[in-house]
Amino acid sequence: MPFNRMAIGRQDELTHPDTFKAGVAEFISTLIFVFAGQGSGMAFSKLSHGGDTTPSGLIAAAVAHGFALFVAVSVGANISGGHVNPAVTFGAFVGGNITLFKGIVYWVAQLLGSVVACLLLKFACGGMETGSFGLSGVSVTSALVLEIVMTFGLVYTVYATAIDPKKGDLGTIAPLAIGLIVGANILAGGAFDGAAMNPAVAFGPSLVSWNWECHWVYWAGPLIGAAIAGLVYELLFISQTHEHLPPTHHPEY
Repeated sequence: MPFNRMAIGRQDELTHPDTFKAGVAEFISTLIFVFAGQGSGMAFSKLSHGGDTTPSGLIAAAVAHGFALFVAVSVGANISGGHVNPAVTFGAFVGGNITLFKGIVYWVAQLLGSVVACLLLKFACGGMETGSFGLSGVSVTSALVLEIVMTFGLVYTVYATAIDPKKGDLGTIAPLAIGLIVGANILAGGAFDGAAMNPAVAFGPSLVSWNWECHWVYWAGPLIGAAIAGLVYELLFISQTHEHLPPTHHPEY
């Protein structure tokens, strides 16, 4: 059972060199992802005089985020697993694939990476606002459901292509699959709530622009969706495999 494998971890994990390296990798990967994704939206808005909510703007956002996440996951995969997302880290924790202490380090690094990316964008673009995620013609409940479903799809993809010990050669395309599902989800939900699927992606722009309207949706939705995906995949497809592993061996994404 996944709940039996959830672990707090040891305090010395917080100061271990490998944890520090993983945190730095998560910071850099998240910075790369948010800088490219958020920056593409700002650039398109400038070129189209505020037309970032047009169909072409939505497609541009999906392509930019998909490509950027593919790169961000790839460059961090060998060091931290390339989570680039607090929801992915939480889903991995719920499934027993990362300890709480190490997960906290990942969260701090991811949030800092997003904030620094938005600050750099604001400085480099002459003070232009980074913007923040918000609802467009949908209720808070609808947006919450959208974020839950989209993040479920993302984290389920992460489990299937990167965490599952039976993934085999499929693991080589994990970054591509993860980038593609994010791009596809942006096409599906971007016009309604921005399709964050990632609390860090929403946190940086909200902090820099100081706009917290409905911000809780971009935490609650992704974390709930990630937890469901982690539990479903672990219970249905991985639990029997883990029964044959020593309890201290938690394969990490």
